[in-house]
Amino acid sequence: MNRLLKNKWLYAMALPGMLYFIIFRYFPMWGLLISFQDYQPALGMLHSKWVGFKHFERFFFDASFAMLFKNTIILAVYNLVFFFPLPIILALLLNEVRREVFKRSIQTIVYIPHFVSWVVVVGISYIFFTTEGGIVNDLFVSLGLPKMEFLISSEWFRTMIVSQVVWKETGWGTIIFLAALAGVDPQLYEAARIDGANRFRQLWHITLPAIRSVIVILFILRLGSFLDTGFEQIFLMLNAMNREVGEVFDTYVYNVGIQQGQFSYSTAVGLFKSIIGLVLVVGANRLAKKFGESGLY
Repeated sequence: MNRLLKNKWLYAMALPGMLYFIIFRYFPMWGLLISFQDYQPALGMLHSKWVGFKHFERFFFDASFAMLFKNTIILAVYNLVFFFPLPIILALLLNEVRREVFKRSIQTIVYIPHFVSWVVVVGISYIFFTTEGGIVNDLFVSLGLPKMEFLISSEWFRTMIVSQVVWKETGWGTIIFLAALAGVDPQLYEAARIDGANRFRQLWHITLPAIRSVIVILFILRLGSFLDTGFEQIFLMLNAMNREVGEVFDTYVYNVGIQQGQFSYSTAVGLFKSIIGLVLVVGANRLAKKFGESGLY
C-alpha cells in the first residue's frame, strides 16, 4: 500500500491506458464465445445453441480457405520483408544528418503521410494510376508506351498494396528507432573515431547494437499482427479483377459477418487469425531469448 501511495501519480498516468485495454481489448473477448455457438441476436449469448467447433470445421474445409490463407500470408510476408526494415534504414540515415534544421525538415515531410487516411491514399493512387486520365499512364502514352492496368491487374495488386504501406508508414515508423538512437552515448562514437573507425564501422559496431533490442521487440510485436493485412486499404483496392489475389481474412470477415450476418462464423475466422498471431509471438519471444535477447516478456 505504501508503494502504491508513493507512486500514485504514476499509476494515475497509467490508468487511462489500462482502462482502454480493459474496455476495448479484454472485455470484448467475452464475445469470442459466439464462435462456438449458432448465435442468434434475439436469444443472446446465454441462450444461443452451442455447436462446438462446427464453424471452424466449416471454415477449414471451405473452398475459399486455401485462397484466403495464401493471399493473407503472401501480403503479410511482403509487408514484413519490404516494409519492416525501411523505418530502421531511414532512422539510421536520419541519425547521420548533422544539420538539425535539415534533419527536422525531413522528419516532418516523412511523418505527414501517416496522418493521411487510407481513403485519401487510395484516391491518390487512382489519380496516378487509372487508365483514364491517370498521370502515370498519360506519361506512358506520351512516351509511346502502352497503358498499364495497375488498378485492376492481379499482377500489380500486391505491389500497389505494399507500396502504399511503405509510403504512408515508413516515416512514422522511424520515431521509436530515433528515440533509441538518441540514447546512445556520444562518447562511444568519439572513442571509435580515435581508434580509426569510419562511419560504417561506427554504424555496425555501435549504432546497430544499441537499437538491436528495440528491433527485436518491435519484430515480435509485428508478428502478433502478422495476419492483420489492413482491412480498409485492401477493401478499397479490391475489385472483380483482382479479388482472386486480394481477398484476405479481414475482408472475408467483413463480407460474411457484416454483409451476410453470419456472426458466429466470422468470429471463428477472426479467432483463428488471433490464435496464429499468439503462436507467432510466443515462438518469436522464445527464439529471441534463446539467442540472448531480453524478448517481449
